[in-house]
Amino acid sequence: MSDIDGSESGAPLAPASESTRAALRAGEAVLFIDRKEREYMRTLRPGARIHIRNGFLLADDLIGGPDGRELENSGGEPYLVLRPTYASLIPNLPRRAQVIYPKDVGTILLWGDIAPGVRVLEVGTGPGALTMALLRAVGPTGQVISYEIRADFAEMARANVRQFFGEAPNWTVKLADASQGIEERDLDRMVMDLAEPWTLLAIAHAALRPGAVLIVYVPTVLQVKQFVDQARTAGFADVQVTETLLRPWHVRGLSIRPTHRMVAHTGFVITCRRLAGEPVRRPAGAPVSGSASEPACGRGDNAYGDDEHVDDDDVEQTEREPSV
Repeated sequence: MSDIDGSESGAPLAPASESTRAALRAGEAVLFIDRKEREYMRTLRPGARIHIRNGFLLADDLIGGPDGRELENSGGEPYLVLRPTYASLIPNLPRRAQVIYPKDVGTILLWGDIAPGVRVLEVGTGPGALTMALLRAVGPTGQVISYEIRADFAEMARANVRQFFGEAPNWTVKLADASQGIEERDLDRMVMDLAEPWTLLAIAHAALRPGAVLIVYVPTVLQVKQFVDQARTAGFADVQVTETLLRPWHVRGLSIRPTHRMVAHTGFVITCRRLAGEPVRRPAGAPVSGSASEPACGRGDNAYGDDEHVDDDDVEQTEREPSV
């Protein structure tokens, strides 16, 4: 089988280090994209045939070859062959549990300030999709600890990380119920993907260092309400709630428009900071003795400021500041 353009020679050779990194290896997951941009993820196994729709490709023709080329299958259909990015890997990840969508993972990593060298504890690992993102973010100098109550989920996460991420000596999986206690202390970050995360607030507070970030992922507004109200009375502050909507665009010739389908609501990402001591400010919405009403303290209605309680001076100052 040959490249679609049929070229066998005449192209400049890539530097050795670059071609080595680009070469596809046996056992790797590879993404095949057809002319209609449909994606098929397959594993390269020596001697195997890779069947896609009305034809097949030989895995041996791909192993050792470069990432990012176009090939025809036995039926003459062209396919773009690529290593999957994280965003394209997650929807194709083998799983028995729902994964957190890549658009929400991005919010978790950035709003949660998960960076190289930090110690992160994950409550609920599922198929390991978020685990791989955490491992990529903390790097070899960081540490990821995962608490998982179900043995089948823990084993699935181990298999997926091994297959799609590689060796992770800085990752520890604990088959344990986090609601019964977390052994670790002085953690930098904690991520919870649970139905009732507010039940672990006291445990999280004991495990996190002062100033650490707690990140929670929940799908419903009622869960948001329950968690935020309790977090503000459990030693956490700077509570922020975000929702990310992803709208891809179709661009073909003169046809430029949003695609017919978009990834709208999937869940809410809540971030908050662990206080060093008892809060000196009352929680937002709590009654004040002798006062019928008073503006709630806190950062406001969203991550970018309070829409309801803004002084005129603040507005004028904001308007005078030049945009960058």
